[in-house]
Amino acid sequence: MSNTITSADAIITLSVMNLYPSGVQLQGFAADNIYGTDALSLAETVRGADGKLSAGFIYGNINQTIYIMPDSESRDVFDTWATTSRASVAVFRCNATVILPALKRKYKCVNGVLKQWKALPDAGRILQASQAIIEWESITPEAFN
Repeated sequence: MSNTITSADAIITLSVMNLYPSGVQLQGFAADNIYGTDALSLAETVRGADGKLSAGFIYGNINQTIYIMPDSESRDVFDTWATTSRASVAVFRCNATVILPALKRKYKCVNGVLKQWKALPDAGRILQASQAIIEWESITPEAFN
């Protein structure tokens, strides 16, 4: 492992079927948040009347929230994706790669769907970051050199 845990050098490349098939590198992330992910659900549990815990494996989706600054060029990626989806009443699948050089790790995000996009940034003292929520079928870690 390295001696740093910085996220400043994180690289996210996103490809969206029929829109950005070659992939586009996202940039212009929020100062305090690049992305966050929900925990992966792996099991469904139930306790029987006799107190015995039963469990079964389940496939769980993973939500990832990406935080984009209001002046980021990557806003156009999400604006186009959301607008095209609404206009065509269709879902456009995506894949992504997240590289974290500080940890020498790469994550493959597979078969995602844009579930939410905050197209209009909140306006406080300054314009705030917008959130894109993508639900992934799987996120798989890999070694990266």
